[in-house]
Amino acid sequence: MLPYHTLQEAEISLGRNLTFAETLWFKYSAQKSDYILYCHNTLFLFIFYTLFPIPFVILELLGSKKIDKYKLQPKFKNSFSDMMECYKKVMWTFVYAVGPLQVLSYPVIKWIGIRTSLPLPSGTEVFWQLVVYVVVEDYANYWLHRLMHSPWGYNKIHRVHHEYTAPIGFAAPYAHWAEIIVLGLASFLGPLMVPGHMLTFWLWFILRQLEAIETHSGYEFPWSPSKLIPFYGGAVYHDYHHYVGGKSQSNFASVFTYCDYIYGTDKGYRYQKNVFEKLRKDPKVCVYNEH
Repeated sequence: MLPYHTLQEAEISLGRNLTFAETLWFKYSAQKSDYILYCHNTLFLFIFYTLFPIPFVILELLGSKKIDKYKLQPKFKNSFSDMMECYKKVMWTFVYAVGPLQVLSYPVIKWIGIRTSLPLPSGTEVFWQLVVYVVVEDYANYWLHRLMHSPWGYNKIHRVHHEYTAPIGFAAPYAHWAEIIVLGLASFLGPLMVPGHMLTFWLWFILRQLEAIETHSGYEFPWSPSKLIPFYGGAVYHDYHHYVGGKSQSNFASVFTYCDYIYGTDKGYRYQKNVFEKLRKDPKVCVYNEH
């Protein structure tokens, strides 16, 4: 909760007029506790994992030939009831796994210094903090995900996520509750190392959710803005990982491709990339066989 009761008090404290963004933040957050502001992340989780996959659901149901040419595994079709069943299971997992984690993790957020106060961070500060967050998360997620593909980790936990060999947007967080918590910790490492403003914290998790939905969407559109991001894997990169399934020892990284390249876990993908492209166009082509 902000330590000011009025806009005038805030301006006197800062020694200047508030910017438009700071005025909006004051009006929204002044009477809300830091805990309530932190819990917005849970609200965003439900909102974005509900709304953002909807366009992909519509594309799946329409089954247009013009759109299907961008579908990574066109021979797989999901019914509306199948997709809604996936969505329902995801929401229930959020309720009994993410909810308790939200309560338990708040003291850590306070301890590391995620602030809600004024002034707001500059655009440059937000940008570089997000760069740190995504690089740290990507590296940590790579190793945690790779650990999930050990015999014990896969059979006990990760196999749930791989029930979808042709992933859909709603399946991005479809996983065992333990996996959601373990892999979710990777997303907290960046803010733990470089704590910033609560708005940056919100933005980071929103972007991470949108990225996860895109990479599980089952579609690869050439006009996607993510194509401009260096070393970005995208849907086609992660779709291969799902297609191979439990046998996959490739493409573990969540966002970028450099970890897989450095540690040699993209060899199967690179070797069979041409086969993968042929499979998209002709379902009769044989399936992957990693070596």
